[in-house]
Amino acid sequence: MIERELLSSNSYRFSLTVCCLLGFASYVASYMRIPVVPLFAKELGADPVMVGLINSTFLLTTGICAFPLGMVADRYGRRPLIHAGLLLSLVTALLLAVSHFPWHLLLIYIFFGLGLAAIGPTLMAYVADISPSTHLGRSYGAYTLAIYSGMSLGPALGGLISQWLGFRLLFVASAALTGLITWLAWIFLPESGAASHPAAAPVSASSRQRLLRNRPLWGCWTVTLGGCFGLGMFITFAPLFLQAQHLHVGRIGLIFGLQAAVNALSRIPLGRLSDRLNRRWLLATAGFLTLSGALALFGLSRSFSQFLLTSGLLGFAMGLGFTPLGALIAEVVPTADRGLAMGGYNTCIYVGMMLSSALMGGIISRRGFGAGYLLAALVVALATGIFLLLIRERDSRK
Repeated sequence: MIERELLSSNSYRFSLTVCCLLGFASYVASYMRIPVVPLFAKELGADPVMVGLINSTFLLTTGICAFPLGMVADRYGRRPLIHAGLLLSLVTALLLAVSHFPWHLLLIYIFFGLGLAAIGPTLMAYVADISPSTHLGRSYGAYTLAIYSGMSLGPALGGLISQWLGFRLLFVASAALTGLITWLAWIFLPESGAASHPAAAPVSASSRQRLLRNRPLWGCWTVTLGGCFGLGMFITFAPLFLQAQHLHVGRIGLIFGLQAAVNALSRIPLGRLSDRLNRRWLLATAGFLTLSGALALFGLSRSFSQFLLTSGLLGFAMGLGFTPLGALIAEVVPTADRGLAMGGYNTCIYVGMMLSSALMGGIISRRGFGAGYLLAALVVALATGIFLLLIRERDSRK
């Protein structure tokens, strides 16, 4: 009855639209600076080691903080944490504009990672709070389309602005956009209702124990970790692999662009499909197994057309796997624990990509790119098998 009222009213559509626009704009503002900061650090005198340390510190902070900040969102509500994350993002952009030494950037990026950790998983939990269970898939499809579009537009916009106005004015522009987003969020973003839920009291020991025993949730986290290990392999090492196959920068950009476009555009139709099937785990399993196969095929590719086909398949697999997975996580935990669950999900995303970047370089140096992509494919397949074992327990209980 409650879900019918929610679905028939304008509150669901309005809240989802606000959330998607907010996610899109906040990721545009954040990702405007991400590809530019390494160049700015080099201008300030940073060597490659320092540049790598700045970026890895950002990823590590975001990954570590996402989990505890999810618990904070469960306890105090989604809106306060979203506002705090946006304000922190605004302040760090202004601090970047007045930085003069590489170690300034290192410290600032710690707080930038903290701000992004407060925004990302909290918005994901918010989407679950406002969506009827029959529409979780399409809601996450719309939301992930919005943030992937923001991630794609942000770097391009940042590059253009920095070329036109310089690094420091780019950071000022990022701060101004973030300030506008913060103001609009304060006006238009309603409380999701999670904070007023009877169970949304301080996270108790019994609640934590319940989550620790939630095998389907651990399955979702495991396949997220494995899937992002594979994604990190593609993002980090594909440019080097493609360059070794004598492809120029323009073609490398097309391969990455096709993967991103297919990934983003498949989200809404695949979200609707997951709502209709009523067995999201089945769709997610198919997606991650396809991702495993796509990684192996990518490592075997040698021509431009082969790389285009396998990168397109990889983008489709990402949409097929991750779209129902976000909705599934929201279903396997109580409403009051969604912030924590989404925090763990985001932690697995960043940790998976970090592990891939840190570990696979040595393997590629010894065995080559083909062996590296095959090993990444096996990691994804193993994580999918663990997910399947743990998530089927949920169906057997039903």
